[in-house]
Parts: sequence; C-alpha cells; structure tokens
Amino acid sequence: MTEQTHTGTDTWPVLGGQAEHGLVLRLSGAAAIERAAAEVTQAAASARLAEMGSYWITDAGAGSCSAAAAGRGRREALRPLPRGAGLRVVLTRYQDEAADLSIVARRGLLDHGGLRRLAGALTTADAEATAVLGALHEAGVPGTAGWRPAAAPGWGLAGDIVSVPVPATGPESREAAGRTPVRPGCVVAAAALALSRYERSAAVRLAVVSTESFGYAPEAKVVQIEVDEDLAIGQLLGQVESRLRDPGEAGGEESPAVCVVLTDRRLDETYLPFAPHAFPLVLTFVQEQGDVLLDTSAGAPEAVHATVAEAFTRQVEWLASQLDRAPAEQTVSSLSLLSDAQAHAVVALADNTALGGAQLTAIPGIIELLARAQPDAIAVSDETRQLSYRELDESASTWARALVRQGVASGEFVGVCLKRTVDLVVALLAVLKTGAAYVPLDPHAPDERLRYIAQDAELSVVISTLSTFPARPGTPVLSPSALSEAARTSPDLTLPAVRPEDTAYVIYTSGTTGRPKGVVVPHGNVVALLEATRKDMALGSDDVWTFFHSAAFDFSVWEIWGCLITGGHLVVVPYLVTRSPEDFHALLVREGVTLLSQTPSAFAGLLEVDASKGGPSPRIVVFGGEALDPKMLGGWFRRHPVRESRLINMYGITETTVHVTLHDVQPWAPAERARTVGRPLAGWSLSIRDAQGRPLPPGAVGEIWVGGAGLAKQYLNRPELTVERFVVDGVTGQRLYRSGDLGRLRLDGSVDHVGRLDDQVKIRGFRIELGEIRSVLLDDPGVTDAAVIVRGQEAGPAHTRIVAYVVAADGSSAADIRRRASGLLPDYMVPAELITLPALPLTINGKLDRAALPDRATAAGRTEEVLASDHPAASDTLDRLLAIWRAVVAPDARADDHFFENGGNSLLAVQLLSAVRKAGLGSVALRDLYAHPTPSGLAACLMPGVPG
Repeated sequence: MTEQTHTGTDTWPVLGGQAEHGLVLRLSGAAAIERAAAEVTQAAASARLAEMGSYWITDAGAGSCSAAAAGRGRREALRPLPRGAGLRVVLTRYQDEAADLSIVARRGLLDHGGLRRLAGALTTADAEATAVLGALHEAGVPGTAGWRPAAAPGWGLAGDIVSVPVPATGPESREAAGRTPVRPGCVVAAAALALSRYERSAAVRLAVVSTESFGYAPEAKVVQIEVDEDLAIGQLLGQVESRLRDPGEAGGEESPAVCVVLTDRRLDETYLPFAPHAFPLVLTFVQEQGDVLLDTSAGAPEAVHATVAEAFTRQVEWLASQLDRAPAEQTVSSLSLLSDAQAHAVVALADNTALGGAQLTAIPGIIELLARAQPDAIAVSDETRQLSYRELDESASTWARALVRQGVASGEFVGVCLKRTVDLVVALLAVLKTGAAYVPLDPHAPDERLRYIAQDAELSVVISTLSTFPARPGTPVLSPSALSEAARTSPDLTLPAVRPEDTAYVIYTSGTTGRPKGVVVPHGNVVALLEATRKDMALGSDDVWTFFHSAAFDFSVWEIWGCLITGGHLVVVPYLVTRSPEDFHALLVREGVTLLSQTPSAFAGLLEVDASKGGPSPRIVVFGGEALDPKMLGGWFRRHPVRESRLINMYGITETTVHVTLHDVQPWAPAERARTVGRPLAGWSLSIRDAQGRPLPPGAVGEIWVGGAGLAKQYLNRPELTVERFVVDGVTGQRLYRSGDLGRLRLDGSVDHVGRLDDQVKIRGFRIELGEIRSVLLDDPGVTDAAVIVRGQEAGPAHTRIVAYVVAADGSSAADIRRRASGLLPDYMVPAELITLPALPLTINGKLDRAALPDRATAAGRTEEVLASDHPAASDTLDRLLAIWRAVVAPDARADDHFFENGGNSLLAVQLLSAVRKAGLGSVALRDLYAHPTPSGLAACLMPGVPG
C-alpha cells in the first residue's frame, strides 16, 4: 500500500461526538510489525469498514531515530479526519525494525480506552481487531454536536511580539513544585483558580479529559467551577471533585479557554487528546508512580502567547502545590498566584521610576526664567488680549502682591472662579507666586457645589467676577480689577520663595459619597510631568497650545502649565467656542495650533467638521480624561498622516497628576491593542493588582496601581480615604495609589485600560463588560458615537436591562444597528433598548454625562427618523425644527417654549444645533440660539418668512 494524501478540509470541532483524538504506539521487532501490517491490510480490504475510515501502511525510508523520522507518527495522529470519516489507522514502518501505529478517531466513536483496545487488537494475532472494527461500523460515525471553538482570550496576549523571561515558580524547584498528590482535583482546582484570577471572574469554565484510572467518566467534559476567594480550600476541592463526577450544566456553547488532560503514562505510547489549537491552552498531567505531575502544556500561538502559556502553566503548578499543603479550612484568597520572585519581576515590567529624578523647581521660578529668556514671546492670548512672558510674569507678580496684602499666606488655599480669559491664567500664576495653592472653581457649576468647595477648602480669598459667589462669611471675593487696584498700594512687597514640595493646586473630583473630594498636588509633580514628556514630544517655544478645558478639570493643568513651562503660546478658548465644533475648528486653523488636548467625546464633534472643511492639523493631539476607542480615528488618519499629526493616548488620574502613561495611536495597530494606554512616563510606575493588593502577571485583569513622581499628597480633609487609596506596597515598599480602574499588563510593560472596578455588570447570571458592547456598536459604519449603560437594577433582576445610546449616521436606522449587533454579540449582551440621539450629552469637562442620558419615556420620538429630511411631520421648517427640539430638549416641547426655561443648557444647545445641521436645516451659531431661544424664533432665523 502506498502513502495516501489527506484532502479533508475539516476543522477540529471541540468536544462532543465530532472531536478527534489520537494515539501513537511505538512497535519494535519484525514479528510485531508484521502482525500489525496484516491487521491494517485486512481492515483496509473490507469495503464495509473503508466507508467509515481509512487504513494504510507507509514506509518512511529512514531509521526510527533519524531526523526525517522525528515526530512522524505524532504528526500522523494529529492530521484531521476528512468529513464523514470516523477513524484513521496508519502504520509507518522504519528501516530498523521499528514502526509507529497511529490511530485517530472521533471521540463519540472511541474513548481513550477504546483507542488502546484497538491498538492492542491490531498488534495481536487474533480476531479481536476485526470484531472491534465491525462493532464500530455498526455504531456509525457520530453526529456533529459539539462546542464552538473558543475565541482567543484577552489574557492570552497573542498579538504581543515581545517575549520576557518567566522567573522561577517559587522557592522550590519546578520539579518539586510540579509533583502534586494523586488527587487530580488539586490540579483542576489550581487551573480554575488561575483562570479565575486572570479573568477576574468568580465563575470559570474548564474542559477536562481524563482516563479511567482517575476514577471519573472517561470522556471530555466541560465543568463550571465557582472560585469564590472566601471559600475554604476544602470546599473548593470538594466542589471540583463533585463537578468532575457530575459536570451538570456548564453553560455556554463555546469551548473553554483552558483544557486540563489527566492521563496515565505507558511505555512506548503517546496520547494526543486534541488536535493542535483545539483549545487556546491545553495542560496535560500524567499519573506516574503515585504522583500527578505536569507532562506538557500547549498553547495555540494565535490565541495565547508562548510566554503567557509558560507562565500560566507554572502558576497552575505553584497553586497545585499550595493546595496540597494548605489546611482544608484555609481560604482560597490566601493562595498566591505568583511567588515572591515572580511578583518582583512582574512589578519591574512597568516601573519607570528610576528614569525620573530630574532636579525640580516650583512653577513660578520657571516662568520667571522664561520671562528673562524670551521676554517678548507671546505667553497667553484670548479673543481680545495677549501677554508676553514678561507681561504675564509682571501681571501675576502685581496681583500676587495684592493677595499677600489681603492676607494670603504660604500654604493657604485661594479660590479662582473666572471665565476662560487671559485673566484666569494670570490669577492662577498670581496665587502660586504667593506660596498659596489655587482651588479652581468652574463659574458654570451649581451654587451648591461652589459653596461646598469654598467651605471644605476653607478658602482664604476668592478671585471671581461673580457678585453672588457663595463664599464663607468673612471671605473676601476679589475681582481682577480689584486686584489691579489693590496692587498699587503694595508695589515693593517681597513675595515668598516657593518650593517644589509646596502645594500648587487642589482640584475637586467626584466622590462616591455624592460630595466632591479635594486632591492636593504639589508643584514638583507638575514639573516632573513636563520633564517626563518634554523630550519625547519635542515641546518648546514654537508650540501653540489650546486651553480648552475647564480649570476645575485636571486636564487644564497639562494644558496651562505644559505650555507655559515649555515656553509655548497658550491660546485660551472661550467657553462658547468649546461648545461649537465649527468655531473651534476655525480657531485651530487661525491660531496655527500645534498641540491640542481633547477628551475623545469632545474630539468626536471636531472630527465631523474636519472631514467637511479640512485644513492643517495640530502636530500632536493628546487624548485623555476617558477611554479612547481608536476606531473613531479612521477618517482622521486618512486625512492627516501620522508623519504630520501624531495622536497620543495618555492615561491618568487627578490623584496622579494628570497623566501617567503615553501611547502613540497608530492606524495599523491590531484590534487587540485598542485599549492600550502605553507604558508609564519616566518617573512613574504601574502595576496590576488583585483584591489583596498582590501583583498579577501579564494578561490578567486587575486594579491599576500607580506609583512614582505624580502621586498627590492626600485628599483634603479626608484622612480615612487617603489611607484607603494611598497605600504602602507590600512588594516594593513604595507609596502607591489604588486607581479603581481595571487594567491588563502586556509583555512589553504597557497597560490596557479595560474599565472600572464598578463597570462590570451581571445580567441573568452573565458577567458583562459594557465596553465590549460599545466597541461593537462603534464598529458599525452607521454609528458615529455610542454609550452603553444598565438600567432597572433597582427594580430587581427581572427588570435589569442594557440600554445603548447611539449617534446614527445619515440613513442608518436603529433596526439596522440592532440587527448587526445581534449578529456579533451573544443574546444576553444585545441591548434591550437602543435609542438614537443627535449627540451624546457631555459634562462640563467634556466627558460623557451619564446622568443626562434619557430613559425610554423621555426619549420618546428620539429615533433615526428625526434626522431624516422626509419625516412625516416635517412639512415645513418649523415642524421639522420642532421635531428635533422634542428629540433633544423635551418630548413635549411647543413652538413658543423657551429653551433655557425648559431644561436647556449649553451642552444641550450644542446637541440641538448639531442635530439641526444634520437634518439639513442649515448652520446655526450658538449666539443665534441665545437670541432666538424658542422653536418658532429659531425657525424664523433659519428661514425668513416663518412666523417667530
């Protein structure tokens, strides 16, 4: 018989009747080989048997120990069966009286024991082989039921191109750590616990394959194991034993990411439980001389990086050895995934603190040096004024003296509540020159919030033009003009020296208690941030920056001081211009802006205008403040090549001084790197921790902890919270900040941001990341922006539902968007409600305003038809405008309802005017809405002749 060529195109289905497995038996001696050849020849000659499989003999033409023969029998057993076949038997003969008998069979036809019986029958001189094959023919080829192949797990880091060394497992040698007791439950429990920590999930699914010698049913099974960290180890092991004997309902149709194979070792026999890549990761353990120990681990390279596969395998061994030794009453949380050596090595991957340490000074001193070095260079400008560096320094010094005369002293807090003009920048610098810290307050914030901050910070003075600022009794409220007037009486007053460790500002962020909390940040942190980025971004005096964000939002710290510390020109963007993408785009072109900082939500509006009007682009766009989905940037990359416009994603937190990481967004980046925020800046460190604060390995999801030069001093007046969030690390001994963000460390030391600790939801027993649903929606060509939330939790599980909000492109319907999502997401992740909006609401800081997202009732009529020019109710301009007004502002709006008296605000105004433009009614400026704040009035403005 000559060697045959396999032409089947089947993939290898996982588990169920169609899954394949194989066995290779090494034969020695001419007699044994002759017997096997006779049996295979007889099977091949039977037409009945040939219908269900194939049988042949091939001569290798080389010795069994030659390079040409190496692994040949194993490769034969790994070749998939053709469609409709249930069995293949191949005898490969070598020139030195050795042969390999390779058998491949469907699992539903032969289990592991059946493979062994058939191999034994084919190598003995009796009629058993014919009987066994005949029985198989009567049984027929099994059906096609099985599990869908698993997708590449996120923790597998398959797309990473680097490889890092994996430290030793623990204080014992690997051989000692890998020798676990006969109880296979320890091995399975260890694999479940490792997977639980990688996925940050209390419930995991494993595939388990075992032979009869382990005492379980010898078939492939999927088990679901609850790995609660508070469980006693005895309870976990008992649960595993129970699942192995009775898997029950494991849930899901997709095969698990990890398969554990439990087999016994026999001389001259190799068992191949699955085809290559049938699972992302397969761990095979063998029973030998009373011990269960690791035999092999195999990761599919397209699903799990080789370094991750090796590390995961060692961690399973390490956990198994701990499970064996630990008392039954000890809790699962006490078991460490990493040894001390591994923990230190993992932390070092994203630790750049050694790269910092530059000599730091305070902000005023740097501005004074620049005022001498480039006195006539423009420092800051707005719509009506501009100041050179000399003028800025002199003006700030003048106001600083007035503040000192007013009683402001080093270490005190001064509130600054001004509109975005040159005066705001002068006031901030003036406060710093006094040795005090500024507390920025947004003039658009509610009075109650302003009052709370003024009281909590115990402001000594407030600089504001608001005559009704809710200051504490006895606190002076000074306007810029009052400061200028007061300065005339103290021209020679000496200002105090300011040190890098002195507090520069206190910014209030949202708090879980419903009250904002103040974050205290020193000068040195801000200067360290600029020292860490100056060279990489080539920041210098030729740059023109925008001051776009509210001074009460820490992104403004980067914009203002990033520009002024590096000698650039700061363009103050008026508030109304920040709310009008058209006006902002015109400003960027007019001023020749080279460095633009944006939240992704704010940038979405600019993208649309850039697409229609074009023009030059900033040389650098820095994204921050919220998660960036690179999919939104496709059009920008087509219009502005990377060599002209560098897009940088920076992750950071107010408590860590604005930015922590830097990542260049590239148009060719693989999809699995979409959430990457980069490596830490020089002087900063990042690590991923579990709930106990222990480091997690690359691939695992956990809380992002930040260390290094950017850590704030404390939360103002919140000592308990300071102790809770700013902790001393048990691994490094360094002070670190617990961010509350979820991340994943990659092999190159970069980090993926994957959500918030509180952003994971559970619906109908399934754990869901809302970011995944949003990503699918954003990938729809008919969607330009999207947000996903959960509603109805307060009414109980039956009423909990996923609600998606999308901004639809022209011609796209909610039905089409939902239909596409249904084709990509499991049914439990498809939004129960999909509401189209003209634009997503934003907060003052340019982030998504979740509180402003409407429910179904208030979103009545907010469907895609609102944007269509042939809407049934849009027979004339007023009717069409009123339909849009009802969609954006209020569902029951009438023609004469006043915008600002019926729930309208500046953010809704931007959305309203954007929707008007999309509906083809023309472009309306924000000032027009202020002048004509009713539907009838705006209609008259849009089309003369319509009664207003």
